[in-house]
Amino acid sequence: MNSKLNILEQKKAEALLGGGQKRIDAQHKKGKLTARERIHFLLDEGSFEEIGMLVTHRSNDFGLEKEKYLGDGVVTGYGTVNGRLTYVFSQDFTVFGGSLSETHAEKICKIMDLAMQNGAPVIGLNDSGGARIQEGVVSLGGYADIFYRNVRSSGVIPQLSGIMGPCAGGAVYSPAITDFILMVESTSYMFVTGPNVVKTVTHEEVTSEELGGAMTHASKSGVTHFACANEIEAINHIKQLLSYMPQNCEEDAPSVPYEMGNETRTVLNSIIPDNANQPYDMREVIEGVIDENSFLEVHKHFAENIVVGFARLAGKSIGIVANQPAVLAGVLDIHSTTKAARFVRFCDSFNIPLLVFEDVPGFYQVQIKSGMRLSLTAQNYYTPSAKQQFQELQ
Repeated sequence: MNSKLNILEQKKAEALLGGGQKRIDAQHKKGKLTARERIHFLLDEGSFEEIGMLVTHRSNDFGLEKEKYLGDGVVTGYGTVNGRLTYVFSQDFTVFGGSLSETHAEKICKIMDLAMQNGAPVIGLNDSGGARIQEGVVSLGGYADIFYRNVRSSGVIPQLSGIMGPCAGGAVYSPAITDFILMVESTSYMFVTGPNVVKTVTHEEVTSEELGGAMTHASKSGVTHFACANEIEAINHIKQLLSYMPQNCEEDAPSVPYEMGNETRTVLNSIIPDNANQPYDMREVIEGVIDENSFLEVHKHFAENIVVGFARLAGKSIGIVANQPAVLAGVLDIHSTTKAARFVRFCDSFNIPLLVFEDVPGFYQVQIKSGMRLSLTAQNYYTPSAKQQFQELQ
């Protein structure tokens, strides 16, 4: 019996090393945490229960039978975040670049199924180069299984994705259809295919940062909701996000104690200027209404003419949707309406009430005459700063 226990302990120690100490050191040199370190900082101390620790891949082609790592490139399990049950998977880049195999996908699917059965959020910490091409269509089928569960879980349990490294192909399709995405500046990327493929096909040279960096997706494509300075900041953002959300669509979001203080909010008397054409920052209005320091803005760098985010009012979790007069006079365009609609749908699915601040001159139109001309439906609402911005766009 002791010999069997010793073998088990040896296997566990082997699983904890992932792809080996040399690859772990290489991960640290890049300024990245390992898969297990990320889980350590995310979950409450001592709460993590791992599932599938000793799983290995089943492939015998292309020399894979000679390379087997316990856990097969992903750490899965459950634990608590601030005392609340949460399911998590964290891809391990030290094992085959975090690539997805058949068993790798099965581990992720099992976690997603358990999250649905128990009505708890699921968090994916992604650090993967995509499908494990040595396994061919079997690996690609694993992505189909994950996508299916993403869709089934949508609006039922919160799904959060952290992009912690260079992710490509299927490794970004799944996060793109989850509720919120967080990226790390300088070390994480999201693209369908990398710069080398783009250069081969289009003969265009583009850097990883330009093609799929954190700020590119935070400001241009709108795919990511938060661009974080480092992995610890990203993990703290995930914890903060969860604090505003219920466990599932049938529960209410948690509230925090609130002590009634001076509720006159006199600052609101002077924020909005007397001159209707004078811009102002809607964030000041929001901060003047909600509980102090409770606003968590979502999609801050994308479609800045509208502001969305979570906050608390008398300790209760709420969603904020507000036009932003300081940017393009707060006019509505395709990006701002998509941004707001997506946020409203999430709040509606998870019983989070909305507080809406409206100050909008109209819709942003594109008129085709002699070339392309940009205009507002309500010309009288142009502010000097908005005119300048429109002229730069033309």
